[in-house]
Amino acid sequence: MGDHHLILGRVTDYITGETLTDTHDERYRQKLARLLVDNLGYRKYELKPRDRITVTAGGKTGNVMVDIKVVTDDKISMIVKYGPGSLTTRHRSTLALARLVAPYQVALAVITNGRDADILDVASGDVISSGLGAMPSRADLVRRAKNFTYTPITEKRAEMESRILYTFEIDGNCFCNLDDNKYSR
Repeated sequence: MGDHHLILGRVTDYITGETLTDTHDERYRQKLARLLVDNLGYRKYELKPRDRITVTAGGKTGNVMVDIKVVTDDKISMIVKYGPGSLTTRHRSTLALARLVAPYQVALAVITNGRDADILDVASGDVISSGLGAMPSRADLVRRAKNFTYTPITEKRAEMESRILYTFEIDGNCFCNLDDNKYSR
């Protein structure tokens, strides 16, 4: 490929059974999928991996990948976003993604580097817990989701969140990510 991502071969997606390019990042994503299903009680059909949303900023449009959407009671209740490195620097873009991923903002967003995680309350933007072990179980998320009001954000707020997400995730991003099907311009 000629980029800085080490291709390790092919891997079978734990959730869908699809064959994917095996990279270090994909191995972390597969580990997260197994954690959600095997340890936290989620059902594979409730997990929607590698979905994309389109964002626009200043007349430019791009796609951002949602690593895993978690659907409970027919609503996206939580998203999981993977990114290597610092979690703190990814909080704002993860919140923007969680506010734009559906016609309503979702209850929780998880940002993880595969070794650590921060769980964010999307409405307030607060970190409510940290660590992979603090990710909510299916039962915990279902309870939380029952008390959550899935309200849409305003059109102006959606425009601001789109600009934030575009700036953090697309603008100036490495073109090798285009080959990885993570982003497009």
